[in-house]
Amino acid sequence: MRILFVSPRHPEASWLYKALHESTHSLCRSHDLAHGVWQATREPFDAAILMAHDPDLYPELTATLPQFSAIAGGAILIAILATATAQERTAALRAGADACFARPLSFIEMHERLQALRRATLARRVTGQPAAAQLQLDSLTRELVSGEQRLSLTKTEYLLVECLMRDPNVPVAHEQLIRYAWPGRDVINCTSVTPLIWRLRSKLKTHLPTVHINTVNCYGYQLSLLPP
Repeated sequence: MRILFVSPRHPEASWLYKALHESTHSLCRSHDLAHGVWQATREPFDAAILMAHDPDLYPELTATLPQFSAIAGGAILIAILATATAQERTAALRAGADACFARPLSFIEMHERLQALRRATLARRVTGQPAAAQLQLDSLTRELVSGEQRLSLTKTEYLLVECLMRDPNVPVAHEQLIRYAWPGRDVINCTSVTPLIWRLRSKLKTHLPTVHINTVNCYGYQLSLLPP
């Protein structure tokens, strides 16, 4: 899942960012709300997590949520507050958040809510997309699933396949794949994608021969699902 993570620098934010990263998500970090809004205009995100550790920031967060709703293209919006009243959490929900949590935060509960909201979003998107309906990624086991067949993936392979599966049968640019599969790694370039694609193709040929990753010259790659 591609997640925009917006929070001022804070130990709890660093802990949550690390936990999300270790849960095989692709993260883009922003340290203030205005910059987060700008980031949301640059690329599509599956979710945006907005943290406010100071109650003085709650009005700004609440005022910014409608902007995220307008430009994030249906991304899941989660607000995380410090100690907050029911009225403050309700204000965040009314402003556009799909879920609102307050400290003490349970990462497991927040993550499961995020996953549930994502499943509901995907259920609406798969209509008319055979490849999306037949292929699934299991985030718990880090496997690509097609019917009874399962293929184990490394973390980077998982993120790259997830990026390709966002738009089956649609070419994905090298730059987008790099941002998704190597988040925060500025030194990565197109030459790093090629060996990973080669290894993935070798795995798919052996275990899931109906799944193909095609090269789109001078642009990127495209995932397609062939008839069995």
